[in-house]
Amino acid sequence: MSLQTQIESIAGGRQAGAEELREIMDALLGGLNAGELRAAAPGPDGQWQVFPWVKQGILLCFRHGSLVDMSAGPAMPFFDKDSIPLRPLQLQDAVRLVPGGSSIRTGSYVAPGVICMPPMYINIGAYVDEGVMVDSHALVGTCAQIGKRVHISAASQIGGVLEPAGARPVIIEDDVMIGGNCGVYEGILVRRRAVLGTGVILNASTPVYDSVNKCILRASADAPLEIPANAVVIAGARALTNSFGSEHGLSVYTPIIIKYRDDSTDAKTALESALR
Repeated sequence: MSLQTQIESIAGGRQAGAEELREIMDALLGGLNAGELRAAAPGPDGQWQVFPWVKQGILLCFRHGSLVDMSAGPAMPFFDKDSIPLRPLQLQDAVRLVPGGSSIRTGSYVAPGVICMPPMYINIGAYVDEGVMVDSHALVGTCAQIGKRVHISAASQIGGVLEPAGARPVIIEDDVMIGGNCGVYEGILVRRRAVLGTGVILNASTPVYDSVNKCILRASADAPLEIPANAVVIAGARALTNSFGSEHGLSVYTPIIIKYRDDSTDAKTALESALR
């Protein structure tokens, strides 16, 4: 029986013994750590396929682990499930984990060349590809898929699939620039080389106004909200047009595609090569 079949059958109600559960969890977490298993992956046509059974397996790890003492001495007490400890890292993994309070949970793939600035957090199921910088106070949530050379600036949040519960992970493709204090949640797909300006918040219920192509982008029942390749998104506002809104001059937050990348955008978003 394949790992997928085992996990799906247990999620469907099949009872499994402690030894089988431990073998399943070890195989799942090992595959995720190695990048051999993913919660979602791109196809040759650029369309992403989601694998719900991976999330089901991660939930098994939470459900069937035992609370243990993981403290690093009396000054740093930690208590968590024994099935989801820190991700094992070695020098040959070529990941820069800068001292200062960061954590990477097991079951996440972190590629060579990734830089983790303190304090930051990468959660279980995440896939973080080569050359990514996760800056201070940034979060990469459960099962989030981060492409190559993405910059996740300070205090930005890439949402997960567990809190709140969701079926589709957030996907950030190659060479995306995410400005400080951004939030990307609820299965949003950000295509390659897009730029999210400081403070942009994207979720499944937020329409994005494309001022270049004069259209409104929305999520649907069958597809996530998708930010086009090369789009430059800024935090904007639109007026409330009902009588109360007009009377009080109210507006609501609205992300706006203000332009598409050009040479000046590339210059402004260029990363300092010396940092890498």
